[in-house]
This record gives sequence, structure tokens and C-alpha cells, in this order.
Amino acid sequence: MSEWDDEPRPRRRHKKHKRKRRRREREDLDLDEALLTDEERRLRKAERRADEKLKLTGEVIRFSIIVAVATLVAWPLGILVAFFFGRGLFRRYYRLVIEPRMRERYVHEEVQKQVEAELTKERRALEGEHARSLEHLSASIAHEIRNPVTAAKSLVQQMGEDPKGNENVEYARVALEELHRVEKSVSHLLRFARDEEMQLGEVRLADVVDSALETFRDRVARQGATLEREFDGEGPIRGDAEKLRRVVINLVGNSLDALEEAGTEAPRIDVALGENLAGTEVWLRVRDNGPGIDAEAQQKMFSPFFTSKANGTGLGLAITKKLVEAHQGQIEVTSEPGQGAEFVLTFAKAREPVPEAPGEGGPEA
Repeated sequence: MSEWDDEPRPRRRHKKHKRKRRRREREDLDLDEALLTDEERRLRKAERRADEKLKLTGEVIRFSIIVAVATLVAWPLGILVAFFFGRGLFRRYYRLVIEPRMRERYVHEEVQKQVEAELTKERRALEGEHARSLEHLSASIAHEIRNPVTAAKSLVQQMGEDPKGNENVEYARVALEELHRVEKSVSHLLRFARDEEMQLGEVRLADVVDSALETFRDRVARQGATLEREFDGEGPIRGDAEKLRRVVINLVGNSLDALEEAGTEAPRIDVALGENLAGTEVWLRVRDNGPGIDAEAQQKMFSPFFTSKANGTGLGLAITKKLVEAHQGQIEVTSEPGQGAEFVLTFAKAREPVPEAPGEGGPEA
């Protein structure tokens, strides 16, 4: 007969009911926690840990009193009580207090090591990418400047060989055009490389766009193009009005260039302005019905000195992207060959409405 069978039946039934009750409590607790959110589960876990620490603190206080009394009565008895009964309390204290702190510290140290290693890896990658960009930029600058300078030099040499030649006037004109091209490229390069000071203020993007579009009135008429504007709001943002105006001029000017070079029938440019549904961002869209941009060109179009235009410097879109990002904005392009191109700019909306200047009316439609 086993030791279990030697126990009285009422005692066995009591233990059995007690185990069933604990099992049901655990099951109810698991079911209850499954219905909680992550934050509620974390809060409940923290409360249980706090209750365990409070209970342990009470037991330590009682244990300290018992040990003190036992030591006063007979100091060997106090030592025995502290040794035999204090081990369990120390294990619980280590599990509840010391172990979590040590684990948190070790986890923090390991995370720091991983972050430092990842930062070092990213830094090396960025340094390599920066070096490659400088090499590409240097080669592009040399190519962009060397060709027109070589052409101008050749023309001047021909003029020197025959100072009275009939073609000298034409040679001089072409040489000046080539040198003007160099001057234009250097000017754009300096603008791209220089970190211009931003004159930030509360502006209405609609006013900035209207001001930029006004500069194209004559050119649009000469090309027989249609320029439509559709503004849904004033687009209050914080930025530099003049630099934002330059961005719009670059985008609309590029669209007109593409329409003209492709000889597009019924050329059209749509400029739209609005806000996202949440009212947190302002977007500006410039869309044309020109020849479009292939996928390869879209990957390179914001790189310095990349251009598909015959007389372009390849810095217009690079400067545009730089100015947009200086305003904490984003610029995206969507296009397919033969389907036109669409540029979308996104900026954070100003929190406060931009005050209207005295006597200033809304933009004309």
C-alpha cells in the first residue's frame, strides 16, 4: 500500500479539490489575460510583480524580527534561524530584484554593442558612397566644362591663324556661346553646392505658385500651350517663399522644355494644390502630357549633371530636390514613356493659419 493510500480520505479529497481549484484559477487567469490588450497585460504583470515585492518585504521584516529575538534569547539559535529560513527569502529577493536589474543592464550593454557595430557599418557604407559620388561628380564637372572650353579654344585658335578671315565673326559668336554655357554650368554648380541661408516664414504656397506661373505667361502663349491651375486651399506652410518659387519655376520650365522638344500636340500643363485628408500636409502637383520619362532616367534625374535636354546643365532637378528637402519636404515623380510626367511635392502644413496681408485678395482662378 502506498503512502498516498495511508492518508485519510478527507485529507486526500481536500488536496484534490485544492489542486482543481488552482487549475481552474490558472485557466480563468489565462482566459482573462487573452482578452486584454498588450498595455493592460503589461500593467497587470507589473502589478503582480509589485505585489510579490510587497509581500517579500513584509516577510523580510517579520524574519528580521524573529532572527533578532532568537539572537537575543540565544545567539546560536538566531544564526541557525537566519541560515535555514533566510535562504528562501534571499532566493526570492534575487529573483524579484537583483536578477531583473542585472538582465536589464546586460541587455542594454548588448544593444549598445549591436547599435555601435551597425552604426560603424553604415558609416563605412556612407563614406564609400560619398567617395563614389564625389568621383562621379568630379568626372561630370570635368566633362561638362571641358567640352565647351575645348570648342571655344579651337575657335579662338582658328581666328588667330587667320585674323582677317570671313568666318571670324561666326567663330567669335560660337565661342561666346560655349563660354556662356560654361558660365551657366559653374553658376548652377555653385548654387547646388552652396548651403543657402533659408529665410523661413509663414507663407501661402498658392501665392508662391501664382507668382511663379506669372513668369511663364508669354512663353506659354508662344508655345500655344495650356496652363491650368486647380487650387483647393491656400496651402499654408512654413518656408522660404523665394526658394519655393524657384522650385515651381524649375518644374514648370522643365515641363515646357519637354513639350517643346517633343513637339507635343495640344501641349498642356496642370498645376494643382491641396491638402491630405488628415489636414497635416500640403501637396503640389505639376503634370504635363509630354513624352514622359523612362524608368532608367527616373532613377538618375535628380543626380547632378544628368540631363536629357540638348542644352541642359543637369543641375535644375538636383537643385529642386535639394530645396524641397531643405523644407523637410518630399518630391516624387511618376511617369511612363508617351504618357507625360507628374511631379508631386509634399510639405508639412503650418499649424497656425498664415495671416493675410492688408489689402491682399485671394488669387484669381
